[in-house]
Amino acid sequence: MFVPLITPKTHQKMKKVLLVAAVAAFAMTSCKKDYTCSCKVTDTSTGTVYSESKYTAKLKKADAESWCTGNASSAGTLKAECKLD
Repeated sequence: MFVPLITPKTHQKMKKVLLVAAVAAFAMTSCKKDYTCSCKVTDTSTGTVYSESKYTAKLKKADAESWCTGNASSAGTLKAECKLD
């Protein structure tokens, strides 16, 4: 007597497991999209804004945040502040 290795019930379970695995794999991948970083250079002693700039890059969100905050700096009374829009 021949007993099939994959029964209809087993086949349904396998389909569910594969579907859950596919959804989990898709959820774990991060999509890259365009993020805009706005920077402003200000004289902290007078409050004068010398320049405002926007930069755009196609990155993952975590990379975009570190890229944008990495643009911030200061020298003397000049301070460059950057934030992700």
